[in-house]
Amino acid sequence: MKTLEEQMSVYLRYHRNPKNRLTHFVGVPLIMFSLFVLLALMRVELGGFSISAATVLAVVVLIYYFRLDAVLAAAMTLFVAVLLVGAHGIASEGLRPALVVFAATFVGGWALQLIGHVFEGKKPALMDNFFQVFIAPIFLMAEVFFAFGYKREVAERMEQMAARSEPS
Repeated sequence: MKTLEEQMSVYLRYHRNPKNRLTHFVGVPLIMFSLFVLLALMRVELGGFSISAATVLAVVVLIYYFRLDAVLAAAMTLFVAVLLVGAHGIASEGLRPALVVFAATFVGGWALQLIGHVFEGKKPALMDNFFQVFIAPIFLMAEVFFAFGYKREVAERMEQMAARSEPS
């Protein structure tokens, strides 16, 4: 498994422009939320408990994040929990409202992403490696940590790796 810095350095190569990064700080959470809303509609009963596909996806991705970095994953767990609570609330309103919210946030999130890449002048990272969609959220959380002076060693290693091979 690649390290956190290796994963994020690939993502960083496609996200150098500050305007692109800003659009991603809104677009990525919107897309995450939209998917959680849609997946919250899919539920299964297990041992007297109802569990949604959104919760299953969140747990699987968070396990991966914990394998990369426990501190960032803990922060992501709190963020994801907020998104899940909201998504389950929307899904509980019924299929039609949930699908409207899903469509609006999904399309809006992707529109922001694509606008950001116009500023960047580069295609999205997921065009070369679809797995980058899972790196985007933890990358953004890391950016918040970096802005407050935390995880500087991670930022430095990530920058060094990214500088070695910028895409065209």
